[in-house]
Amino acid sequence: MTGALFSPGEAASILFGCFFVLLVLRVPVAFALGLACLPLFYLEPRLGTMMLAQETFNAYNSFILLAVPFFLLTANLMSVGGITNRLVALSRAIVGSFPGSLAQINVVLSVFFAGISGSSTADAASQSKIFIDAQTREGYDLSFSIAITAVSAVLAVIIPPSILMIVWGGLISTSIGALYLAGVVPGLLIAGAQMATVHVYAVKRGYPTYPRESFRQLLCSIWVSIPALMTPVIIVGGILAGWFTATESACVAVLYSAVLSIVVYREMGPKQLYGALVDTGKLASVALFCIGTASAFGWLLAYYKIPQELLANVTTWGMGPIGVGFFIAFVFLVVGCFLDAIPAIIIVGTVLEPLAKSVSMDPVHFAIVSIVSLAFGLVTPPYGLCLMISCAVAGVPLRYALKDTMIMLVPMIVVLAAMIVWPDIALFLPRLIAPELLK
Repeated sequence: MTGALFSPGEAASILFGCFFVLLVLRVPVAFALGLACLPLFYLEPRLGTMMLAQETFNAYNSFILLAVPFFLLTANLMSVGGITNRLVALSRAIVGSFPGSLAQINVVLSVFFAGISGSSTADAASQSKIFIDAQTREGYDLSFSIAITAVSAVLAVIIPPSILMIVWGGLISTSIGALYLAGVVPGLLIAGAQMATVHVYAVKRGYPTYPRESFRQLLCSIWVSIPALMTPVIIVGGILAGWFTATESACVAVLYSAVLSIVVYREMGPKQLYGALVDTGKLASVALFCIGTASAFGWLLAYYKIPQELLANVTTWGMGPIGVGFFIAFVFLVVGCFLDAIPAIIIVGTVLEPLAKSVSMDPVHFAIVSIVSLAFGLVTPPYGLCLMISCAVAGVPLRYALKDTMIMLVPMIVVLAAMIVWPDIALFLPRLIAPELLK
């Protein structure tokens, strides 16, 4: 950059070099991102160390980011307020007779949970406590139990309402309503792939199957769960109808979950509410701090025009929309192994956006491919936060469940590849229900 002390290549070497060194030293990602920025802010004459704080806090000047702690609170209220128990009963009534019943219930519950919370980490934490020990007592292998619990948790960032979609829509100016609709079919296909994988495991290893429940029991489970199942309908439907914004929908979700937990199901008292608020504060503080430091990191990338330099050669490869789609997926799959999804969106999403535009890739399709690819990073080491949470609950090292986790990712990657080749998989619902959101 003209007038700058460092060239784009030199600045990139300092930024990414410092960042990866700090990761090797086991510095938390959020702190590593901020500390990696310090040398450039200090050495560049036109900048200054105070700009790090300025750019970090500028990231929080966004109304839409308020949705993050509210959706996390919704997930925690759901767990302590008896909502999860009703959804477990419903899941059992639907898929309890399938081979590997308890693991199938795990996947279906993740689908329901995803439609309410939008947080994979909250899903992984709550479901690990519910299912891992229960599955091992019924004869499931511990590595399998950990793997399916962690892998199914990633559905929470694909099926709406997704926190990643909210962050993406706020940063890259994409319709959140369109993203919500576009995530439904890919999310259900990935859930189907997970259930098929469980079926193969169950048949091969002889995992137990529950007796089929009666139609009456199914109807009773549906009836009891209707109030909980209305949550995603209210959230997504309210946004599409224009009743409230994504942030306001998160507030509505909190209020609705609180009413269900306190008034309808009557399973949450002051103590449980306090615990939910504390857990939410811990999770939200980490997520929002990551957003701040990642934004400062991304600002430096833009200041030195590093994205343009990185993509200068890529644009000469002559790739079409499908080739670019696979390239974007590959980049996010790799980045997701080392970086949390939210800072990855801020840093890498903005870098790849011009490349997607250069081949006329639909912005919603670009977003969904990126988010699904990033979701895999939640279970792939060294980061693999969902897998890390599940292993921590089980009391085993991360490598213990790595083989089964990688096996389960294969059919999910097939779904991702199909979505890249056939964009209509993601764009079908937005075009059908709200085509105006794609314009």
